[in-house]
Amino acid sequence: MSVIQEHINGVSPPAAAGGTEPPARRKRLRRDDVVKFMFIVPAAIYVVLFFGYPVVKNIVMGFQDYTTQTFFTGEAPWVGLTNYVTAMSSQLFVPALWNTAVFTFGSIAGQFAIGLALAVFFHRKFPLSNFLRAILLLPWLLPLIVASATWRSIMDLDGGVLNRALGAVGLDAIPWLTNPDYALLAVILVNIWVGIPFNVTILYGGLQEIPEEQYEAAALDGATGWKAFWHITLPNLKGVISVVLVLGVVYTLKVIDIILGLTNGGPANATQTIAIRSYQSSFVDFEFGVGAAFSNVLILISLVFALVYLRTTRRPAN
Repeated sequence: MSVIQEHINGVSPPAAAGGTEPPARRKRLRRDDVVKFMFIVPAAIYVVLFFGYPVVKNIVMGFQDYTTQTFFTGEAPWVGLTNYVTAMSSQLFVPALWNTAVFTFGSIAGQFAIGLALAVFFHRKFPLSNFLRAILLLPWLLPLIVASATWRSIMDLDGGVLNRALGAVGLDAIPWLTNPDYALLAVILVNIWVGIPFNVTILYGGLQEIPEEQYEAAALDGATGWKAFWHITLPNLKGVISVVLVLGVVYTLKVIDIILGLTNGGPANATQTIAIRSYQSSFVDFEFGVGAAFSNVLILISLVFALVYLRTTRRPAN
């Protein structure tokens, strides 16, 4: 009777001896686990098929003599490190490695500096701020091959808008895309233009998370302007900056669309990068094993940079 009375009064009966859960509760937990598993499995399969398998296949190809005949015969003899020796002994490997470093550093520095400045600027509310931020997304929305074709016409030596503007102020025209001394700078500038919207979007979101109370408290102590920026804004953006820089480096290392559209790796190999060498080895020379070796070098560089940077910037344990 006591159990029935407790049930009537809305009091649940005590659990069975030994702390075991009621069968209905265990069944509900199992059902919840199955539902969660059903959501995870499709994503896991997608990641394995479309990300894991291509990476593993590319790594394996780097150790095989993979040519056009392989597509018909299915035979790809194992050659060990021969493809890597061929890639690294190429006369263009060291210049391409240097160009990759310059292109990546120049692009990331320009994108981050301009992106942070614009994010701070738009953090202040003013008329048309939302409209202008939307306009900033246009370079991000354009296909890269379209953007490179547009900039190719802008930087044209004879009829380009950029050289016409220089001529209007009395300056000589610059052979942006035909002179080895300027070609790498040209592709860096275009890549900065393409990458600014990503930096602005992520950094602006980080700025939105900084409590205004911190700025108000700092203002009472006389910390405004640059002092507030150095002591409040940057420390609070540390995690966001890490994400922006790591993703920016990983993305920039593999850029080929812009370079192919602007210079195709020229003139005189002035804009050859490791990514371009991988593309040309695979789809111009049809040496897929050598091309895979070049791309595996990029994967290794990306992993090393990401691990080193994240390790040096992670917060110490409390």
